[in-house]
Amino acid sequence: MKERQNDIHSDVIAGRNPVSEALRSSRPIDKILVARGEQSGAIVGILAKARDKRIPVKEVDRQKLDYLSAGAPHQGIIAFAAVREYASVEDIFACAEQRGEPPFIVVLDEVEDPHNLGAIIRTAECAGVHGVIIPKRRSAGLSYTVGKASAGAVEYMNVARVTNIAVLLDELKSKGVWVFGADMNGEDYRKCDFSGPCAIVIGNEGKGISRLVREKCDVIVSLPMKGKINSLNASVAAGILMYRAMERK
Repeated sequence: MKERQNDIHSDVIAGRNPVSEALRSSRPIDKILVARGEQSGAIVGILAKARDKRIPVKEVDRQKLDYLSAGAPHQGIIAFAAVREYASVEDIFACAEQRGEPPFIVVLDEVEDPHNLGAIIRTAECAGVHGVIIPKRRSAGLSYTVGKASAGAVEYMNVARVTNIAVLLDELKSKGVWVFGADMNGEDYRKCDFSGPCAIVIGNEGKGISRLVREKCDVIVSLPMKGKINSLNASVAAGILMYRAMERK
């Protein structure tokens, strides 16, 4: 249990001065949580800086801050530090160009479990993916837990964050990338041609890919199910599809 607690709290910055200094130092910040209704002058200034840097800010109950700070005085605000800087979408395309390969991208539509995100990054690095793209909100970020679950792969993988996944898919398609969305009632993935520039979209652990994101995909692909349940863990499904695509590169 002690190790689990360390995993939860090791990337938390608690308190007004520590959070303010983290912002001032340009340390990569994943997100900021503030106590609901907290409107003191110091916190207002901190949140203004965060929004200028486009860091997601969310109001939560003070009890949640008590838990996440593990007893440290948080003064109504905590920040989650990222284990490394986020890349840009342009960095991902540059990586593909540098390797002389067609872009190979994984897009995650609100994957919230940090262990899933870490496992996906690990498999992506092994499969030759050029970058993983996640949304800024309602998604796990590059926390300590994600870094640990990736077994170090986060240090070698371009991970970019965008405001809107549906808009991102339009951008990818305009650059000639074929978008494959993983969902039920699609085409058998073994019959799909993943050669050439491609992006594989993996949805939320419970809801799958959203309706709008599904509509933006060029092809919906499915994994055949012979058992009594009808879905796989997000990281397992992502791994199968990444390696299928790698075979075709």
